[in-house]
Amino acid sequence: MSTEENKTAVKVAVIGQGYVGLPFAMRAVEVGYRVFGYDLDTDRVGRLRSGDSFVEDVDSKVLAEALAGGTYTVSDDEADLEGFDVAVITVPTPLRDSIPDLGYIESAAEVLSKYVRPGCLVILESTTYPGTTEELLVPALEKGSGLSAGPDFMVGYSPERIDPGNRVWTFATTPKVVSGIDQQSMEAVAEFYSTLVKQVVRTKGVKEAELTKLLENTFRHVNVALVNELAIFSHQLGIDIWDAIDAATTKPFGYMRFTPGPGVGGHCLPIDPSYLSWRVRQSLGEQFRFVELANDVNEHMPNHVARRTMEILNDQSKSIRGSRIVCLGLAYKKNSSDARESPALHVAAKLLALGATVVACDTYVSSVPKFHGRGMEGLAGLELVPFNREEMQKADIVVVLTDHDNVDYEVVLEAKAVFDTRHRCRNAENVQYL
Repeated sequence: MSTEENKTAVKVAVIGQGYVGLPFAMRAVEVGYRVFGYDLDTDRVGRLRSGDSFVEDVDSKVLAEALAGGTYTVSDDEADLEGFDVAVITVPTPLRDSIPDLGYIESAAEVLSKYVRPGCLVILESTTYPGTTEELLVPALEKGSGLSAGPDFMVGYSPERIDPGNRVWTFATTPKVVSGIDQQSMEAVAEFYSTLVKQVVRTKGVKEAELTKLLENTFRHVNVALVNELAIFSHQLGIDIWDAIDAATTKPFGYMRFTPGPGVGGHCLPIDPSYLSWRVRQSLGEQFRFVELANDVNEHMPNHVARRTMEILNDQSKSIRGSRIVCLGLAYKKNSSDARESPALHVAAKLLALGATVVACDTYVSSVPKFHGRGMEGLAGLELVPFNREEMQKADIVVVLTDHDNVDYEVVLEAKAVFDTRHRCRNAENVQYL
């Protein structure tokens, strides 16, 4: 299969049209492939068919043009997968009670296997533990197709590196790690991605590529936990952690800047390191102590934020019960509408449980996400209000949880008190920092 020649003749199927799959599909369209997006979420499929993008990295105009040009189609009908040349799996891999849930990968493999044919290529992009591609995906594809991976069709793994809202390191400019179950598969995966990105990076094998993604996010997870714990102790010692971080950042070698916050969120940090920890425990019977410790620190940050909020109100002779609190930001990171696993939701739930009147405003998030789990029941009553001067002035305290760039922080400073967990509001007497 040559992806360099006549790309319009190559049918690329992208399984999952979320924050990873949709940008991937649009990039494939941009370079000339004929792309089919497959997703089981009928509401999502309906929005995409109407040209309505829910992903910041994909402009609705770009989506509409791809639809109008006939180079992109989207459906929840698996029969449309027939005849694919390349299939890329970009489905979620959540944790269920601290155990990896690979159900979406298994379902994708089962559906794809019906349409696998000699010479085609299947690539997994979903984050997972080392061994998934060869131990789960390949057997499922072989069972459903009656063909053999390697001799009959090719399989590879390439971890996604999507960073929502990043305008510098985009899909096309970020180096892509690639691997294959054998040399033929490796060459096919590398050739395909070389048409999409500026640089491909080959690994020794598939497990090394799977570990690469976990290493990247475990590195971030552990370092975020370090500065989060430092922030807690620095406050208790009367030290300005933010000033220390700024000073340390001036060192031109041997240091990388990480900043504290209300916790970790999104589809990577709260989940990916636990995949690695689970694999080590399941395969070796050992504990990955760095990951376990980082999990403990980062998971308790929302508790710390709620407690600090209560202390700030206390200093003003106000009880948290009945106080009006504005949670500014629900997304897990700035300039994104992605609220998956967002620590802001945990903070809001804890403040509600303490008896506060809590409202939220976010200039990107249009509705309060559904969030399941113990202690999160109160979120059903969380009201989303517009960001404006009146809401800031009515609040007994504003807790800055996500630092979107399109927020007027001078207006935020008009609140009676501000607890800024992102160090965005500067030089004001009514502001306290994490």
